[in-house]
Amino acid sequence: MASSIICKPFLRATKPNSSLSPDLQRLHFPSLRISIKPRTHKKLQIQAAGSTFGNYFRVTTFGESNGGGVGCIVDGCPPRIPLSEADLQGDLDRRRPGQSRVTTPRKETDTCRIYSGVSEGVTTGTPIHVLVPNTDHREQDYKEMSIAYRPSHADATYDMKYGVRAVQGGGRSSARETIGRVASGAIAKKILKQLSGTEVLAYVSQVQQVLLPDGSVDHDTVTLDQIESNIVRCPNPEYAEKMIAAIDAVRIRGDSVGGVVTCIVRNAPRGLGSPVFDKLEAELAKAVMSVPASKGFELGSGFSGAFLTGSEHNDEFYTDEHGRIRTRTNRSGGIQGGISNGEIINMRVAFKPTPAISRKQHTVTREKKEIELLVHGRHDPCVAPRAVPVVEAMVALVLVDQLMAQYAQCNLFPINAELQEPLSLGFPN
Repeated sequence: MASSIICKPFLRATKPNSSLSPDLQRLHFPSLRISIKPRTHKKLQIQAAGSTFGNYFRVTTFGESNGGGVGCIVDGCPPRIPLSEADLQGDLDRRRPGQSRVTTPRKETDTCRIYSGVSEGVTTGTPIHVLVPNTDHREQDYKEMSIAYRPSHADATYDMKYGVRAVQGGGRSSARETIGRVASGAIAKKILKQLSGTEVLAYVSQVQQVLLPDGSVDHDTVTLDQIESNIVRCPNPEYAEKMIAAIDAVRIRGDSVGGVVTCIVRNAPRGLGSPVFDKLEAELAKAVMSVPASKGFELGSGFSGAFLTGSEHNDEFYTDEHGRIRTRTNRSGGIQGGISNGEIINMRVAFKPTPAISRKQHTVTREKKEIELLVHGRHDPCVAPRAVPVVEAMVALVLVDQLMAQYAQCNLFPINAELQEPLSLGFPN
């Protein structure tokens, strides 16, 4: 509550108020009113952290692995885009469990429903709410998790951070959370395709020691059908069989293996990304490294570029038959100075072996007692095949967010046609 100090008229004042500071005592003028507000402490406000991604195209995922369901809220989606559950279901089907022997046997249809943000078949510009119910969860498989920490899982760190956690299925740390990413990513893909013909495709390029040789997949022509032609999602049939065999070998032993997912972006608009802290590769790295089990990220030449000289690594420029500036090589991975240059963006994401294995492991309980733990439940012997649509989704979310930022800053007014291209135009096929 504010307090007021009223100074008496000067001629009748006998002496200044001794309770005031010397500076205020000198301010004794007739009818002078000084209001002094007591110092108050501002309340610190902390927003809910960790479940929202993006600046302009904002996605919030929600739900736990063994709760009632999972899904997402998409805010900032442009209006008047044709959209239905069928547009999302295709990618959700690619992500869902129980597809083959190299994935978890959990049976979920992962059928989505849109509850808001779409009217008469088009987006309204308001938040889009997508929900996928959980139907095949088994709480009895997770009794051990309530007392002991699974090695290399988030069980211990969730307790260290929050002091409480959802035990069944790993809660928010479960890969089932990625359903919201894939659903929102499908919307982002549709926007990219409609606006500039941009395609985001990912495939498995390594499983344990089985590695696709450089150049064995043509990034200019590889198709979704080729990627989806086998259960490991490798577009090279010969190496796909080798990868499946490597997964089978550890699966029957109750163990798991890691892998690498390669993701490409064709017809990426030029100019996406910003200098310094918001470079496009930095945004992509954050996005894909937020995917469960991801452990490494490379763009273009990646770590192999450290073995080259500048003359070997540089991408020389030329002008193509359409009068556009291109690069003869693409060791930069389609991004230079943190900004897309219109070439194919290519990146690789490394995934660790699934930590949930059907073998006894040493661990500790919540009471810090050392024990042996045998993990029950249903888990992927290799996460890479099912991570493919998740990586695609996160890359698409970054590109749409950056596309909206680019339009707002650099394309709101007429562009410099000699140097810039309209965002609605990509490279010709």
